[in-house]
Amino acid sequence: MTAGYGFSLFSDGVQREGFFPSSETSRTYFAGLGFNAFTSGKKAINVQSSYRMMNENDGFDHLQHLLGIGYSFGVGDTDKDGVSDKKDKCPNVPGLKEFDGCPDSDGDGIIDKDDKCPEVAGTIELQGCIDTDGDGIADPDDTCPDEPGSIEMNGCPDSDGDGLSDDIDQCIEEVGPAENKGCPWPDDDQDGVSNKDDLCPDEKGTTANNGCPELSSEIVQTLNDFGSRIYFPANSAQIIGRKTQEVLQEIKDVLIENPKGNIIIEGYASSDGDEDYNIDLSMRRAEAVMEYLIGLGISPVRLELEGYGESDPVGDNSEPKGRAINRRVQFKPKRD
Repeated sequence: MTAGYGFSLFSDGVQREGFFPSSETSRTYFAGLGFNAFTSGKKAINVQSSYRMMNENDGFDHLQHLLGIGYSFGVGDTDKDGVSDKKDKCPNVPGLKEFDGCPDSDGDGIIDKDDKCPEVAGTIELQGCIDTDGDGIADPDDTCPDEPGSIEMNGCPDSDGDGLSDDIDQCIEEVGPAENKGCPWPDDDQDGVSNKDDLCPDEKGTTANNGCPELSSEIVQTLNDFGSRIYFPANSAQIIGRKTQEVLQEIKDVLIENPKGNIIIEGYASSDGDEDYNIDLSMRRAEAVMEYLIGLGISPVRLELEGYGESDPVGDNSEPKGRAINRRVQFKPKRD
């Protein structure tokens, strides 16, 4: 809005003396309305209309309209917080002078743009946040903000120490693997082999036998009685002879009747060759028996091999008969 008092001059083209000759100059009262439309921080378009009243005979009451362009040469204050844009570090948000024009909504002395928790008064060490449980982890970063925990567990505790935080551990008082959600694998028969790995989950067995009972000593003795009738030629691992094959068939029958027992096939040799050769030969003899039993339908997972060369002879290696019985295989149950 504008109002005031002034002079208006309407010249008729006749030259007269004086700066304000009374016949052409009128005292004027005026009032008007206008506005500035800012196109930027300092530039504006100005529009104004005013009505002017003359109090001399030669004057004319009239309307005056203005259209112009304005420019502010001063320093602006866009957010109107009393800090000029030049000094305001947050020019588009009203703030405080002590914070260079930036706001501190929660009053904790940390300006909002640097405050991770601008609506909660916190500490500088936690970037403006609080630590409810006092574990050194700010609440926004703490998965368990009401329970003290560790950085490794994202602020949560691990009560049983199994490497799973309590918030995801379904058995927080028992140590268990992550793949079972922190709970121990069940072991119904209490033999130390969990149900998932126990081939005989309802019978107490051994770890070496995959949770199944071992073969009894009587059955092992029977196998070795049969095994004593398996003969190998000197320097050979070849299974020959119908009687030997019949013995292996009987061994297969015993293993089929006792499907939960696993065995180790031990190979031996006489002292005819050197020690390294005899160990290799004994392994090949044990392997030959294993392959024959597999061919008869025994699962390979039930069989293991060991070669002992010329050690632990059962006969006199100085005699042909003793060397013959030393070229043998023996059986023993697979134990832990």
